[in-house]
Amino acid sequence: MADEEIEVEGKKKSPLIKIIVIVLVALLLLIGTAVGTMFVTGFFDKKDTLAAEQAMKAMEESAADPKAGASDTTPQKKAKESPELERFEKSYMELEKPLVSNLTGTRKVIQLNAAIMTHYDERVFKNAKKHEFALRSVTLDVMRQVTEADMAKPEFRKELAHKIREEMNALLQKHEDFGGIEEVYFTSFVVQ
Repeated sequence: MADEEIEVEGKKKSPLIKIIVIVLVALLLLIGTAVGTMFVTGFFDKKDTLAAEQAMKAMEESAADPKAGASDTTPQKKAKESPELERFEKSYMELEKPLVSNLTGTRKVIQLNAAIMTHYDERVFKNAKKHEFALRSVTLDVMRQVTEADMAKPEFRKELAHKIREEMNALLQKHEDFGGIEEVYFTSFVVQ
């Protein structure tokens, strides 16, 4: 009978030991995963202090002379090879989705796809992509102010493109300190 009690007590202890071992293995796996992730992401790599010092020095210089840093942040026009005249390369980008708005005072709808053109480098398009939702919003604001009388004018599409360009440049100027959109073109234009 004493042997039976010892066996029963031994069986009761073994599940507790199994649970402890499982918890320890799980902890070791979690710690190993965390350390491995830190190793792969470069947490243990030696930091490049020289590059950081140069960046700090450049920031201090631009803070001391605001005009010195302005040339780095303002996009530059891309020159186009031409023997007679100085010409600039034109780059285009189309806004992804069509823009749809009601005409003021009617049940008619105006739908258009817009593309922008610039002579400046790709930073204008990066800014336009970054703020595409805001650019779409200001374009829709201009479109919703259009009336049927406006559409009867011969220069209506040019005037609309000019207004949209001004609003887009004002928005980019506000958020990125540089507009850069030189023309707005309509790749499709429908009124129903």
